[in-house]
Amino acid sequence: MKPIPLFCAASANAGLDLRGAIDAVLDSHHFILGSKVRAFEQAYASYQRTDHCVSVANGSDALELALRALGIGAPARVVTVANAGFYASTAVHAVGARPLYVDVTEDTLTLCPDALAQALALAPKPAAVIATHLYGQMANMPAIAALCANAGVALIEDCAQAHGAELQGKKAGAWGDLACLSFYPTKNLGALGDGGAVLTANAALADRLRQLRQYGWSDKYHVDIPGGRNSRLDELQAAVLLAKLPQLDAHNAWRRRVAARYSAALAGLPLRCPAPPGPDFVAHLYVLRTAQRDALAQHLQAQAVGFGLHYPVADHLQRAYPGAACCGPLTVTQQACAQVLSLPCYPGLSDADVDRVSAAVRSFFARA
Repeated sequence: MKPIPLFCAASANAGLDLRGAIDAVLDSHHFILGSKVRAFEQAYASYQRTDHCVSVANGSDALELALRALGIGAPARVVTVANAGFYASTAVHAVGARPLYVDVTEDTLTLCPDALAQALALAPKPAAVIATHLYGQMANMPAIAALCANAGVALIEDCAQAHGAELQGKKAGAWGDLACLSFYPTKNLGALGDGGAVLTANAALADRLRQLRQYGWSDKYHVDIPGGRNSRLDELQAAVLLAKLPQLDAHNAWRRRVAARYSAALAGLPLRCPAPPGPDFVAHLYVLRTAQRDALAQHLQAQAVGFGLHYPVADHLQRAYPGAACCGPLTVTQQACAQVLSLPCYPGLSDADVDRVSAAVRSFFARA
């Protein structure tokens, strides 16, 4: 039985002239902060309908440098969720700040506005909020952005899993002071290695980010701001992303079709499927929730069906950082971490393979 992987780069990249893009960079003999990086930053800013795209080495650096650009460090607190893989938490710890975890909504598993309101009412007031768009599903940004604006608290969007998502005519990444992106190969817009970017409409923040990504330089070898590092998207990855960007909307549409096909096939089973796909959901992952998660995972493995657990350990329970601060109970978060299971969902996944995955899930519940 041929395995169906959780993600297949060959399928996702089919039909793209990536070799031509790479060869053009090799022929140029310019590999760092050259014309391809500038062209990609301009193209992606235009796609996002924002003013500035500052590319960096990866999505984790994007989050950390966004916090540094806002001047956030010890002993500040940053509000975020605890069910999104510890990526935001890593950045918060890296700048010396402290995460303050709040619960997520039952329907989307994204930042709960009511829980955020409670956190923003605390004294001292948190310095920033990181709102993660999870699994390709946008958070409730109208409510979250309004709460942050009223409280005078900076808002960072983590858009690593939501390239191209849109809510009320505004892209994911257009609601906050800064927005962070990852171009890891499995992302909806993925490079052939690591890559990331920060979006902003604020020219001063963009200038600061450009300094931070290159040692804090104002000019070569002149370090004017602290916290800088070597975090640059290279020309090869920028060329690949430029080649793939025109296909992003079509690839998102493919992902949505896969998600809709799963939801139709799995209707009536004792599990929870994602919300129906719309503009605010680009189906980065198709995540089920079931109390029988571990047994279902074993069954899928026996059926040669790939799966993932995104994410099985909540951030506030990670052993490296005991005593994490939470604002209220994280009931939905902890239940989700025990129940989530991701099915294959990517451009190029055939209807036949979607049906085979669906049949494997249905056969598990038919045994009961």
